[in-house]
Amino acid sequence: MKLNKRVLFQIHSWIGIKLSILFFIVCFSGTLATLSNEMDWLFYPGLRASGQEERASYNEIVSAVEQAFPDGILSYWIMPEEPYLNDIAYVQVGDQRHYVFVDPYLAKVTGSTTVTFQRFFRDFHYYLFMPFYQIGYFIVLVFAFFLLISMVTALVFYKKWWKKFRELKTGKGPLVFFRSLHRVVGLWSIPFAIVFSVTGIWYFTERTNLGSVSEISNPKPPKLEDRNDQVSDQKSLSYQWDYDKAAAMALKEIPNLKIGGIVPSNTTINGIYIRGKSDVALVRKRSNRVFVDPITNEVAQVQKAEEIPTVMYLNDIADPIHFGNWGGLITKVIWFLAGLSLSGLVLTGIWIALKRQMKKVIKEGEVVLGFWKYINWGIALMVVGFMYSFMLMRYSLSWPSLTIISLTLGLIAWLTWYVFEYRLKKSVIKN
Repeated sequence: MKLNKRVLFQIHSWIGIKLSILFFIVCFSGTLATLSNEMDWLFYPGLRASGQEERASYNEIVSAVEQAFPDGILSYWIMPEEPYLNDIAYVQVGDQRHYVFVDPYLAKVTGSTTVTFQRFFRDFHYYLFMPFYQIGYFIVLVFAFFLLISMVTALVFYKKWWKKFRELKTGKGPLVFFRSLHRVVGLWSIPFAIVFSVTGIWYFTERTNLGSVSEISNPKPPKLEDRNDQVSDQKSLSYQWDYDKAAAMALKEIPNLKIGGIVPSNTTINGIYIRGKSDVALVRKRSNRVFVDPITNEVAQVQKAEEIPTVMYLNDIADPIHFGNWGGLITKVIWFLAGLSLSGLVLTGIWIALKRQMKKVIKEGEVVLGFWKYINWGIALMVVGFMYSFMLMRYSLSWPSLTIISLTLGLIAWLTWYVFEYRLKKSVIKN
């Protein structure tokens, strides 16, 4: 059966226009998440590494964190791959998580915060701050399918697209210019659209456990014997373990391991979970896992990246490929620009569609986008509401920070109205 190109165009337009605001939110939040570590480096001086050559011992670093947060529980410890970033220790104090910056060369706490840009934009992009995480996850993941469908339909109805990578038309009015810009940017974004959509669909497969992907990719950690009677101080076990010995045992099992993260144990039944990179290309840190008994300092379980099954390997390369951090700062910048391009495609697509509809709106008095206009704005307001609940309840942001964010959101809302309604309507009336 011959494909009806008009129907394909309508599908392409429906995805890009009817779901425009949510589509843009998903694309743009992922774009910002790509360089979120660099945003942290820019805004948090305590995260900037001193640039010394030799790291302090693991135990010295933990002692520095304990001295700064004696009543806390060390729940996670990140050693970033970026050489310009300090270590980050996640410390739980009551109901509040603190991100503690530690200079790994001086074993000195250099600052702390209740939220980082990395955590904010990852939460935003993963599940839109929705309190029911699974709903948010699936809403975001569905857009991986929408992105793929939007790309495929465009390539089918756009005649001889492979010859038009440089066909940018100027001097024929804004509508013709933005239409050609939309097409050219879309064509150059094809490789990244494929990467983002395919990895997003893989996330969907993992989340739904299709083909037991989640079970295979996330093996359960070993459970150890309860030996609380062998520990004198029960207050915070996470500060008491010998991390130098645990790290040495991990390196003995995987000699080429570059430790990138430690999940401490605050009980005696869970091992100290050490993970990091080896010589296997593309995979994330958790592809190498070593669980060390915190009492005996013996290895309880080992997982080596070169020995993992294919499904687990595919799962562990998804994040580096999706966010572009597999090649360091250079690839992250490239992925960031690609994300901006896709976000721009949504905006130019909206502008083109609204420009076409505006004449009919003025003549016949119809509402632009009809009922979908209110659905989009309703979703946007809902996401903003969830965002504020996170900023207040989970991140405990200060009022000055909330004020700056509120002013920024207000400016974005005003620019949206000004560009896509006021200026657009004015230009149509003028012509």
